[in-house]
Amino acid sequence: MTPEEILELIYSLIASIPRGHVASYGQIAGMAGLPRHARLVGRALRETPEGMDLPWHRVVNHAGAISARNARSSERDQRHLLEAEGVRFRGERVDMRRHRWEP
Repeated sequence: MTPEEILELIYSLIASIPRGHVASYGQIAGMAGLPRHARLVGRALRETPEGMDLPWHRVVNHAGAISARNARSSERDQRHLLEAEGVRFRGERVDMRRHRWEP
């Protein structure tokens, strides 16, 4: 698979996450046939082409926490978007038992 095809697959998987559910970076990597490449998924999200309508906010770390980014407001925005979809948190983490995407 070419690097472009890998990115397309990662974006396709993220686009498939339904409202009210989340997936971890590692989960997406595994589904793309790239186990142990969670950081590649994070990089793909950072490099998402401008104008691509991707539900980036539905990707969290393995523990259900929102990963830190450059702008603190983006973490707040991600939580707000998830809560608007009905995703519940336990403290600072998504309730993964309830909201983890199981395709």
